[in-house]
Amino acid sequence: MRRLRALLKKEFTQMLRDPRTLVFVFMMPLLQLALLGYSANNDIKDIPTVVFDQDSSRESRALLDAFRVTGYFSYQFVAYSQNDVNDLISSGRAKVGIIIPSGYHDDIAGGRSAQVAVLIDGSDPTVATQALSAATLAGQAHGTSILMQKLARLGLSGSSFTSPVDVRTRVLYNPDLLSSYNMVPGIIALLLMQTTTNLTALSIVRERERGTIEQLIVTPIRNWELVIAKITPYILVSLANTIIVLFVGTIMFGVPIRGSLALLLALTALYLLPNLGIGLMISTFAHTQQEAQFMALPIMLPSMLLSGFIFPVSAMPVFLQLVGKLLPLTYFIEILRAVVIKGTGINLLLPQIGALVLLAIILLAIAGLRFRKTLD
Repeated sequence: MRRLRALLKKEFTQMLRDPRTLVFVFMMPLLQLALLGYSANNDIKDIPTVVFDQDSSRESRALLDAFRVTGYFSYQFVAYSQNDVNDLISSGRAKVGIIIPSGYHDDIAGGRSAQVAVLIDGSDPTVATQALSAATLAGQAHGTSILMQKLARLGLSGSSFTSPVDVRTRVLYNPDLLSSYNMVPGIIALLLMQTTTNLTALSIVRERERGTIEQLIVTPIRNWELVIAKITPYILVSLANTIIVLFVGTIMFGVPIRGSLALLLALTALYLLPNLGIGLMISTFAHTQQEAQFMALPIMLPSMLLSGFIFPVSAMPVFLQLVGKLLPLTYFIEILRAVVIKGTGINLLLPQIGALVLLAIILLAIAGLRFRKTLD
């Protein structure tokens, strides 16, 4: 028992001498519980919606109110042309477009069936399915309400009458609502993040463990030269990996590439920069490769759960949506789905591009400062 107590004391002493590992051991389950508890939600509410009301009548406003009270549609944009609706949906800013024609009031008043178009972004089948059902049911309920009010005034029964509101839904880009259209671009973005961040995080630590870091210290290289030398091979490898994964996804899962491949590769290279910056920062804090892998976990988990890869962002609490906006993966998933599935051009992706540029500058600058502090 004396030997056993001595061994136990040694193990506990070694554990307590590494407080950072203890923090990760106890914090990771709490982080997983909190993120999964709040983000694991497929009950979609407040779907970003653009409205193109060409009638601007009391009847059209009543129809829009009927859509709003369902809780599924959030009127965040007002369009003044069909092109505005298409651009907002193509860019991913709006997921649903409601178009009310100019003769809507006259059709309702004349007892004719008034047609209303609802365009739904099918690149995310989870959101599209619920938006499709909600739009259909809301249109039917509102039409029935109008019909019952009219028949009540006439003292007639409504069993043989048709609804005065005809909601025509159309799912764009993915009419069959195939989940592969949503998952394959997300998997590509997640794989690129994992490989680039992990490989870069281990780069400096590996040199420190092998003793080659001293050779870098005595050389006249500058910090920015070291950063470029570290990230360039991983950028080239990741671009080649992107082409392979896109090819396999197209062949195996039938996911079309509707946009420009050159644009996609250019934006992929941009997306890799902030991820490589994260990896370089981790490598300057960690002392062992195992510690670097532990430090990467608190970044990987939120990125996977809060970026819209698994669960729709609109179903998350506002605070978690704001956290997701700090993650490069969030913007690149939007870019991938827009370019691959919708064929969107660069002019509609400027907000996502600007966010990635800003994140790349900040993270690589911090990594450069950390290198100077470590090597001096």
